[in-house]
Amino acid sequence: MGLLAMVASISLDRPLVDPEGFLGPAIVRLPLLVLGAFLLDILPRTLWASRGRPGSMPDVVRDRVREHWDRERITLVVLGLVSFYITYVCYRNLKSFLPFIMGEDKYDRELHLIDRALMFGHEPATVLHTIFGTGISAHVLSTIYLWFLPLVPLALAAWLVWSRNITFGYWFATSQCLAWTLGTASYYALPTLGPGFQYSYLYADLPDTGSKALMDALSYGRAGVLRGGAEGAVQSVAGFASLHVAITLLVALMVQYTLRNRILHWVFWINFAITVVATLYFGWHYIADDLAGVVIALFAFWLGGIASGQKFDRHGLASHPTSTTTLVPVDAD
Repeated sequence: MGLLAMVASISLDRPLVDPEGFLGPAIVRLPLLVLGAFLLDILPRTLWASRGRPGSMPDVVRDRVREHWDRERITLVVLGLVSFYITYVCYRNLKSFLPFIMGEDKYDRELHLIDRALMFGHEPATVLHTIFGTGISAHVLSTIYLWFLPLVPLALAAWLVWSRNITFGYWFATSQCLAWTLGTASYYALPTLGPGFQYSYLYADLPDTGSKALMDALSYGRAGVLRGGAEGAVQSVAGFASLHVAITLLVALMVQYTLRNRILHWVFWINFAITVVATLYFGWHYIADDLAGVVIALFAFWLGGIASGQKFDRHGLASHPTSTTTLVPVDAD
């Protein structure tokens, strides 16, 4: 992804930009992210275990560092964060380059016709607006849809820092990088804007929500990059495939396969289902976009598992790791 982004940048004579330019340049941000992951593990645990007694805190910290933050955990956290950061930034840039490389002729009409055929001549948006209404449900769906934004880094940090088996952290980080990479490829394979941008009149009855505000901001940002010559900005409009669907499904699968808490299983499967509805309800995606997102998630999940040493059963409904660390090569659990 890094090499591809650099080639595209040079070919188009457009600089690579960091779309999430917080905390300064990358040379500062990456060490801060690693430090943040460390503190996220140490501070809450120390406060809880010491019961707030300052004198007990150093011993708690030393025990946790000795027990959990060995060389292999540190390697996982650093590699996982750096690899994901490079992949994600290149994804955002390659997505921004899409109209300059592929042109602005899209396949929205074809996917829109497929939507209508699948819904027996009806618009998916109109059907969903009728079923769920356009009042409080719009705000609930918007909240769940936007929850995706913090979910991505929080989920990655959780598996890198707290995975009970270190190969689970590699599994999730690898699958994430694969999913964003495959999503980038899908944008170029079938360039679209999405129904909310191409057929905005279908969504005129929706109230003002965070999702609508985000769509407006992306529309203005796209116009600024393509028409206004905005520098240091990216355009972030592309429909096929839905990475909201791909990543939320990937997280649900990781929870199902690596965590034992059934409540969390339900929470993340429900989150995935609501996200699918929200993508169609607000016009972020066509039905084909969501189906492609499911395919991306399943492939990234399986390939990431194979690459990180997971062994799936014959039907793929369960798995177990074949290693944990170099000191304990096989996990009997």
